[in-house]
Amino acid sequence: MEYQIISDGSCDLEADLKEKYNIKIVPFYVSFDEETYYKEIEEIAIRDVYEEMVSNPKQYPKTSLPSVQNYVDAFTPYVEAGIAVICICLTTSLSGSYNSALNAKEIICEDYPKAQITVINSYGATVFQRLYVIEAARMQKHGYTYDQTVEKLLGQMRDTARIIFTVGNLDYLQHGGRIGKVAKIAGSILNLKPLITLANGSIDSSGIARSRKKSMIKTLELLKSYFKENGENPVNYSYAVGFGYDREEGILYKEMVDETLKDMGVKKSADFVQIGATICVHTGPFALGVGFVKHFEFC
Repeated sequence: MEYQIISDGSCDLEADLKEKYNIKIVPFYVSFDEETYYKEIEEIAIRDVYEEMVSNPKQYPKTSLPSVQNYVDAFTPYVEAGIAVICICLTTSLSGSYNSALNAKEIICEDYPKAQITVINSYGATVFQRLYVIEAARMQKHGYTYDQTVEKLLGQMRDTARIIFTVGNLDYLQHGGRIGKVAKIAGSILNLKPLITLANGSIDSSGIARSRKKSMIKTLELLKSYFKENGENPVNYSYAVGFGYDREEGILYKEMVDETLKDMGVKKSADFVQIGATICVHTGPFALGVGFVKHFEFC
């Protein structure tokens, strides 16, 4: 069965990859005054969002999820053409995008009872979600059927994927209610740098570091520990580095990640991706992290 892969804007997929894999993106909206909302990338550039955040650090931008109608509009042309849909959404712990897509599916199926639409909670965000979406597209390119692709996406691949990251401070996570007050107090008083892991839809503290450089190093230690503790072969995974406002720092971090991957026997370097507005409003402008997802061939 022919099928179309759709994701929301949280996947931070570059334009050339959208075209290469024919992936449809349903964007989020971002606002700085809670009145005027702009479609990410289509109506406001990611760099402009970061510039505004850095220039006005006490102003917390907001995002608005794709509406049910946005998803209805995205799904309908494919359903009318008899094409199945796989829609991969940002984790429900950060957004209601998944629920919007589910509601859109219900509306469409009332008019098109034979419509094939699968909505998937990625359990992830940004580079984690990006790699997961790319694996779906790779399966399609390799001739996997609709059902086979869905089965793989809902299996071990999603369970083994994660992103390990650090942020400049905990202000944005605390402001959005994404991390506990205890971590906020420790980060503020001691000026410690948090280490955070997003896996299985859960945002969890993975430790602290006393400087930005040490926090970067510790994310790499956590990366290596994951494979050692779980008995997984790092060669069977794909990787992506996500950075925020500071591109030069992002390049330095990518070099550190690539060197770590080389030491782990991985020959391919990590992708390099600017974290989009959908996620940076939660993490702040200075997030750095490494995401990884197991290749479908090994799931």
